[in-house]
Amino acid sequence: MLLLRAIIRPEKVKEVLDALLQEGYSSVTKMEVYGRGKQKGIQIGDVFYDEIPKEMIFMVIEDGDKEKVKNIIMEHARTGENGNSGDGRIFISPVDEAYTISTEDEGL
Repeated sequence: MLLLRAIIRPEKVKEVLDALLQEGYSSVTKMEVYGRGKQKGIQIGDVFYDEIPKEMIFMVIEDGDKEKVKNIIMEHARTGENGNSGDGRIFISPVDEAYTISTEDEGL
């Protein structure tokens, strides 16, 4: 199992979630986050924004689904034909164990 965390632009969340659901990936958790990437924030006029609002999507997926899910998110979170700075990041980490609280079942 893998934990996939995607940090994306808030305006792309619905598109990404709809695409995941259409492909059968309905189990997600999302939350509002704030941060900055390599560009260290943005300056608009005289105002400097060093914490940009984003959304983080969390998913635990089977190892064999990694490429498919990653590609869905990349395709639907990207802005413009070639993407733009600030479109986000995807992090994938191993998950050793997962349990359903109500049934105490192990796994997904």
